Amino acid sequence: MNMALCLEKLGMALVAVALLGGCREEKPRHILPSGVRLEAGDVVFRRGGGFTSRMVLFADTAGNYSHVGIVVDSAGVLRVVHAVPDEPDYEGDPDRVKMESPEAFYAGTRADIGCVLRHRDGDVARRAAAAAQDVYRRGTLFDHDYDAADTTRMYCCELVAYAYAAAGSPLHTGERHDISIPGLALRGVILPSDFFRDRALRLVSGF
Repeated sequence: MNMALCLEKLGMALVAVALLGGCREEKPRHILPSGVRLEAGDVVFRRGGGFTSRMVLFADTAGNYSHVGIVVDSAGVLRVVHAVPDEPDYEGDPDRVKMESPEAFYAGTRADIGCVLRHRDGDVARRAAAAAQDVYRRGTLFDHDYDAADTTRMYCCELVAYAYAAAGSPLHTGERHDISIPGLALRGVILPSDFFRDRALRLVSGF
């Protein structure tokens, strides 16, 4: 076999490998570092680049994050429970409290940066996680009125605050906020940055 023919066959083989490699399905990208070990009760934050995230950050001038959830232990598997709008799992899926993997919560399409806070009392954290999981199991819808007095529906910060209050250790998030932006007037709202006020929560990781 001459050199030209060998090179031609080698070139064809390399093209075939490249084409086969391109057909492989890439794993979804997420921003959660491999070295971060989550625990039940962890309060997890993210900031995205969408319209809703920008609106939250506009209201929460003291914060860097636009969404928050809580880690739960679901039959030995760590998941994140969070109340979120505009992230349907299927056509017709209502805005609701969801439970999904940490990797899905921190998917690159949803999160630019993230943070994890952990309660200093592990027993309290586990009770809070169980309370959050109960909220998910009830099929709780998202609270578009952002009314913390109505626990039949919940928004993200309300869910985390509710879970720790149900665990017997309410988080000290400071005063509630009245928010007035074009087309929306809210009273008594909890914002993501408020959770950083409670000294019972310590920083595990920011990324």
